[in-house]
Amino acid sequence: MTEIVPHVEELRPPSPAAGVPGGLKAEYDPRLANEDLAPLAEQSWGSYNIFAFWMSDVHSVGGYITAGSLFMLGLNSWQVLVALLVGIGIVYFFCNLVAKPSQAAGVPYPVICRTVFGVRGANIPAVIRGLIAVAWYGIQTYLASAALEVALLKLFPDLIPYADVQQYGFLGLPLLGWVSFTVLWILQAAVFWTGMETIRKFIDFCGPAVYVVMFLLTGYLVYRAGWGAIDLTLGDVKYTGAQSVPVMLGAIALVVSYFSGPMLNFGDFSRYGRSFSAVKRGNLLGLPVNFLVFSILVVVTASLTVPIYGELIIDPVQTVARIDSTLAIVLGALTFTIATIGINIVANFISPAFDFSNVSPQKISWRAGGMIAAVGSVLITPWNLYNSPDVIHYTLETLGAFIGPLFGVLIADYYLVRRQRVVVDDLFTMSPGGRYWYRNGFNPPAIVATVVGAAVAMVPVLWTGGPGMKSAAQYTWFIGMALGLAVYTALAKRARIAG
Repeated sequence: MTEIVPHVEELRPPSPAAGVPGGLKAEYDPRLANEDLAPLAEQSWGSYNIFAFWMSDVHSVGGYITAGSLFMLGLNSWQVLVALLVGIGIVYFFCNLVAKPSQAAGVPYPVICRTVFGVRGANIPAVIRGLIAVAWYGIQTYLASAALEVALLKLFPDLIPYADVQQYGFLGLPLLGWVSFTVLWILQAAVFWTGMETIRKFIDFCGPAVYVVMFLLTGYLVYRAGWGAIDLTLGDVKYTGAQSVPVMLGAIALVVSYFSGPMLNFGDFSRYGRSFSAVKRGNLLGLPVNFLVFSILVVVTASLTVPIYGELIIDPVQTVARIDSTLAIVLGALTFTIATIGINIVANFISPAFDFSNVSPQKISWRAGGMIAAVGSVLITPWNLYNSPDVIHYTLETLGAFIGPLFGVLIADYYLVRRQRVVVDDLFTMSPGGRYWYRNGFNPPAIVATVVGAAVAMVPVLWTGGPGMKSAAQYTWFIGMALGLAVYTALAKRARIAG
């Protein structure tokens, strides 16, 4: 058996002939391996590719609104920027932690989970993450279709009646909405189907494209209103001194929760990194640096909508729709549509593709897993979910409650229990002698720690009337992560699990 000890940042998988990660080996159990889940023969992504991944993840309608909402919490602008930087700094730190095992072994998130949950038990975190991604895949597709709808209505005003759900509606969505949703659903599936190399090129384009539009939009608004109209605080300042601390902590939690999904399965992408150093550089550029610049552009453009349009608009699609130029509206709407497709593919398509393939590698390929997610995203009618603020609020908190423990357990096992050692060949064997077989393929301490962490984190979500529960609910990811890490570490030591 080959042991990978990823203490060296420049670790690269040798060739298959050397007996270590480098492709699908004959001795790998087909119940655990296929070409998509096996260790990569070549890891070629550089820092820019990781940087572009984060640009695609941040530069979307959802990212725009989230960043803008931070400046509407009643804080001074410098307090918001501090909270934003602390939050994204936490995301950066944890992304580096979760990136290392997958980059070192060259395997995706559900496969690296076999080290802690067992070769069969890894389906538990895989299915949880996959189902969460299905819901958000549908919601992001709907958001992108709304941007496309703006462009279609501007070009073809006669379509306005078909955008009315009361006149031409089905299952809560108007006919034009169905057409836009279907077009984007097919387009995303087509990009995904072409493979990971095309996806890499696509996300390399998406993030920078939004920056171009954002700078042009900012320049246009500054030209209309003047530099003096820029106000970095959207709304009234309500909290000062000690009163601002809980609000700032809530803003930090919001940033971490927003990125908790792609942060958990970031190994699906870090596995392609040519070195851990390249991944870290890409994370640095794509998270703290990129998110700060993007947030400043967001607040500048949003603040300028007040003097120009007489109201605060934090939805970029609606801002673009107010421009007195058909060409500008169409280009802007299409760019935000493409950007949202980018985040959808990287955050909510690739993850369930690996996750569902992991359930039955013989029967479900990476492409088949992605299509299962795509079909599921339609069946949940995501526009009905998104149109209910209460459901969105509940979903975000529940998301954190389940993702937090999975993250904590994985990090505890790799860094505290196994000391950064992974026996790659044992990830693909059902032999009881394999290191990750545990009890019939399941590791009880990992399952118990996940259940405990998620159950406790869900208390403030479900018990909304309890004292302090409303405030605690925004920290479900932190509660679940801390409990998952602590409980697993304690149980693993009792079970004498070691690297």
